[in-house]
Amino acid sequence: MIRLVAALTLGASLLAMPVAIAQDAKAPAAKAAAPATPKAGKDQKVCRHRFPDGKSTTWVCQKDQPCCAWDEIRYVKCGSTITRCL
Repeated sequence: MIRLVAALTLGASLLAMPVAIAQDAKAPAAKAAAPATPKAGKDQKVCRHRFPDGKSTTWVCQKDQPCCAWDEIRYVKCGSTITRCL
């Protein structure tokens, strides 16, 4: 009797495993589809830039710093208050 219960339990768990694996496979795809947007804190601003190939980038800088983006090398950063985007 114990062997029968063990066999049924094992069989049920093996049947449920593909369903759990399929659900886990869908979860990363949903997270990748909606990237997290940076939030600006106190004395910060959100910078956004769209490159010529269509890719958008969002980053956070201090309010007094310029938002700098270089299309040629696909690079973004916060500039300096003295040298700006140099």
